[in-house]
Amino acid sequence: MTAAFPPRVPETPAHLPRTVGELRAAGHEFRTVKQELRDNLLDRLRSGAPRFPGIVGYDDTVLPEVERALLAGHDMVLLGERGQGKTRLIRGLVDLLDEWTPVIEGSELREHPYEPLTPASRRLAAELGDELGVAWLHRSQRYGEKLATPDTSVGDLIGDVDPIKVAEGRALGDPDTIHFGLVPRTNRGIFAVNELPDLAERIQVSLLNVLEERDIQVRGYQLRLPLDLLLVASANPEDYTNRGRIITPLKDRFGAEIRTHYPLELELETALIRQEAALCAEVPEHLVDVLARYTRAVRESPAVDARSGVSARFAIAAAETVAASALRRAGLRGDEPVARVCDTVSVTSTLRGKVEFDSGEEGREPEVLAHLLRVATAETFRSRLGGLDLSGFTDLVAEGAIIETGELVSAQELLAQIGTVPGLAKVLDRLGLGDAPSPGQAASGIEFALEGLHLTRRLAKEMTDDGRTLYGS
Repeated sequence: MTAAFPPRVPETPAHLPRTVGELRAAGHEFRTVKQELRDNLLDRLRSGAPRFPGIVGYDDTVLPEVERALLAGHDMVLLGERGQGKTRLIRGLVDLLDEWTPVIEGSELREHPYEPLTPASRRLAAELGDELGVAWLHRSQRYGEKLATPDTSVGDLIGDVDPIKVAEGRALGDPDTIHFGLVPRTNRGIFAVNELPDLAERIQVSLLNVLEERDIQVRGYQLRLPLDLLLVASANPEDYTNRGRIITPLKDRFGAEIRTHYPLELELETALIRQEAALCAEVPEHLVDVLARYTRAVRESPAVDARSGVSARFAIAAAETVAASALRRAGLRGDEPVARVCDTVSVTSTLRGKVEFDSGEEGREPEVLAHLLRVATAETFRSRLGGLDLSGFTDLVAEGAIIETGELVSAQELLAQIGTVPGLAKVLDRLGLGDAPSPGQAASGIEFALEGLHLTRRLAKEMTDDGRTLYGS
């Protein structure tokens, strides 16, 4: 799950100061990045404004810990299985920065005009004084990120000698010959390292000074650049201890270690699906409920490797797949694109690759996933339609009638077989489909009731070779 950044940087407001003299005259005061984050977070806490929009399920668990870390000025590492929104949460920290911050115009390290770091910037500040040019960075430009991979080098993160600058005639010991890496280039901002344990241990050592002394060392240069940034990392708990590890001195330098988790409640799982899934067709609430229960059942299944987790992306992709199945039927049959229970069957095959099974379950993966989907559907049926008189549906087939449905049966075809069913209005109301549902919505509710009756052993069901479903006696 990723954050949506603006498509372009907003235009710098014309009223902002353009020189150091104008900046001082405007009363601007220098604050470090961590002071900025602390002050802005406190303002939102006092006003009740949203602090982390788009983050679902962490209000009472993870977010208070993140807020305490920011208020304490701590760098932090987020530990959690895949698909728990760690990267999204980290990227959301940018919203707590000032909208605009001043930097020395043309500065490679985006230095604050009051705090020049590099020899070149210090010389320029001394020469120009109050006429030193000021540029402005939008908060969206103050974030840097690196996915840790085995081939990541110290040069990538910290910097190295630039042979082109040396070839231009500069002395090898000249600090201006340094090509700075991603970390110093994110000075005055937030830098994130995703999957930190995948960094080779010798590369992790290069971050020690950044976290403690707040400076960088490049090869043999006598160069101290006190960086101003917040460093955040993410890691999988398994990687943290087994496949890779964060070296002990680096762990010690992180001020906060925060555990993330999957949604704790079903309502949060469904809210996450609704928020994140890009649906190309209508997926009624009862089917979102089925997919949320299905995701939780897969996550908790003893057949699934709990150490790898089942990402929230599983539920999101499932909802998108179900919507796509409904849209396909609409294209083939001229039907209204509304998802039905028959559309959920496809997720057991298309999403199989998102689940890591225990080695003892080899060859049984489709069977396990199909069983868990039936369980989730039955639970949703009992939750939404439990205690309701559904004899009108069972009476339809009491005399040997067969109701045919399936992925390629249109809503109109299904409704024509059903006719008027006593109790149908209550079923549709319980499913949240309203007093005047469309044909597609009504068909979705009817098929869900039929499938639930089958799963609770009150209605027979048979699948044909061409994928049609027959409900009957």
